Amino acid sequence: MSTEEKIKKELIQRFGDAYKAFGLNKLMGHIIALLLFSPEPLSLDDITKQLGRSKGPISQIVRRLRDKRLIRKAWMPENNRKDYYEIEPEVFEHAFRNNLELIKNNKRIATQLKEKIKSANKASLATINTRMKEMELFYSLMEEHYNAFLNEWSKERAKLYK
Repeated sequence: MSTEEKIKKELIQRFGDAYKAFGLNKLMGHIIALLLFSPEPLSLDDITKQLGRSKGPISQIVRRLRDKRLIRKAWMPENNRKDYYEIEPEVFEHAFRNNLELIKNNKRIATQLKEKIKSANKASLATINTRMKEMELFYSLMEEHYNAFLNEWSKERAKLYK
């Protein structure tokens, strides 16, 4: 096995493990890694063959990855019958923004439940009220830090491509 193949295999394995650790589908990580590694866009058949998986699950995951803006369709003039895919140029930022949306959603949940608890005005809900206040504060602070990071990142990314 060539050095290139070893690196590719390790990248695919590690991304699969990382995605699984985040509670996501391991195959998502495999596809992302494969497209990160590939200098050219790949067709669904290419992805299926290189990962040794059947077309159904690959097709389903590719659709989800496109919805999350992690990969995109690529135009290949020499073959207009097949869809080709490549990594989104801002794949890491999009993944980060997807996480930010989860944080915002958790904050909304806490805020909404806190309001319902407040309007119920029951002493028996004091514990959950405190916990929802903590949850709201926690996710508010996370959102603030994520937004600060995104501002810093856009400055760093601009330097990278000067």
